[in-house]
Amino acid sequence: MKIIKLLIISILLLFKVDVIFAEITIEKCQDAARENYPLIRQYDLISRTKDYNLANANKNYLPQLSLSGKASYQSDVTELPISVPGIQVDPLSKDQYQAYLQINQTIWDGGITGSMKKTAKASALVDTAKIEIEMYLLKDRVNQLYFGILLIREQKKQVNILLDELGVNRKRIESYMQNGIANQSDVDAVKVEELGAAKQMAELTARENAYINAMALVTGQTISINAEFAMPDASHYDSGLDANERPEINFFEARKILHDSKKSAIVANTMPKVGAFLQGGYGRPALNMLKNNFDPYYIAGVQATWNFGTYYTLNNELNKIKAEKQSLDAERDTFEFNNNLQIISQLGEIKRLESLMENDDEIIALRSAIKKAAQVKLENGTISVSDLLREINNENMAMQDRALHAIQLLSAKYNLMILKNN
Repeated sequence: MKIIKLLIISILLLFKVDVIFAEITIEKCQDAARENYPLIRQYDLISRTKDYNLANANKNYLPQLSLSGKASYQSDVTELPISVPGIQVDPLSKDQYQAYLQINQTIWDGGITGSMKKTAKASALVDTAKIEIEMYLLKDRVNQLYFGILLIREQKKQVNILLDELGVNRKRIESYMQNGIANQSDVDAVKVEELGAAKQMAELTARENAYINAMALVTGQTISINAEFAMPDASHYDSGLDANERPEINFFEARKILHDSKKSAIVANTMPKVGAFLQGGYGRPALNMLKNNFDPYYIAGVQATWNFGTYYTLNNELNKIKAEKQSLDAERDTFEFNNNLQIISQLGEIKRLESLMENDDEIIALRSAIKKAAQVKLENGTISVSDLLREINNENMAMQDRALHAIQLLSAKYNLMILKNN
C-alpha cells in the first residue's frame, strides 16, 4: 500500500513539475539561450588560461637549472714568463674541456612576477567582459523573437474575432436574402472578406512558425507551435538614465585595469634584480688555471643586475599608458552619451504608446457603437452590406491597433531595460 501511495505521489509531482514549466516565459528563454550559446564555453577556457598564466608566473621563483659543456682548442696558452733552475712547470694543454651544472635562484625580480599576475587577471577580466557584451546582445535577440511571437498571436486573436464576426453577419445576411432584404452578391461580399481574413490567418501562422522555430534554435529547446508564451511583466522598469549595469561599462573598467598592470610591468622592468647562484663543474683546467689536470670545482655567490637603459624610454612608455587610459575614458563618455540618447528616445516612445493606448480604448468603444448601429440600419435597409463590412473592418482594425500598441509598449519597456541592463 505504501509503495502505491509513493507511486501516486511521484506521478502527481511529475505532473506538477510539467505544469509549472509548461508555460514559456521571456526569462526562461533568455536563460536557455545563454546556456545554449556556443560562446558560453569561453568562460571556462578564460578561467583555465588565467590559472595557467598565474601558475607560470609563480614558477619564476623556482630554482632554474642549466647544464653546459664546452670543448675547445686554442692556438696559445698562458705560460710563466720566467724560468727557475731545477723547477719545471708543464705548460697548459691547448685542448681544454669543461662541463658544469648551474642553479640560479631569484631573490627579488623587481616586481616582474607580481606584474605578470596582475596582467593575467586583468586579461581574463577583459576577455570575460567581451563575452558578457555578446551575451547582452543575445538577450536582445531573444526579446525581439519573444515579442514577435506575442504580437503575431495577438493579431491572430483579432483575426479570429473578425472571422467570428463575419460568420455571424453572413448568416444574418443569408436570412435577410431569404426574406428578400438582401441578395447573393451581399452574401458573396461577406465571403470575400472571410477569405481575406483566412488568408491573413494563414500568413500569420506561417510567420508564427518561423519565429517559434528561430526561438527553438536560439534556446536549444523543443518548442511546440501550441506552447503558451506568458505575457511579460514590465511594471518594474526604471525610467531613470542610470546605465552603469551595462556590460560595456565593465569592459571599459577591465581595460583600464589591464593598462594599470602594463604600467606595473614597465616600472618593474626598471628595478634591480637580485639572485643567488651555485655552479658545480668538472674540467681541464678547473679554477686553478696553472694546473693542467681534470678537476672538479664549484662557485657560489649572490649577484645583482640593474639595467639603466630601461630608464631611457620609461617616461615615454608611462605617457603612452596614460594616453591610452584617457582614450578609454573618452570612449566610455561617448558610449554613455549615445546610450543616454537612446534611453531618452525609448522613454519618449513609451509615453507615445501609452497615449495611443488611451485613445485606442475610446476609438474601439466608438467603432463598436458605430458597427452596432450599422447592423440595425442594415436590418432597416437604410445602408448596404458593404457599408456594414466597412464598419466591421474598422472596428477590427481599431482592436488590432490596440493589440499592436500593447505589445509594442511592453517591448519598448523591455528595450529600455536592455539599454540599462536591469
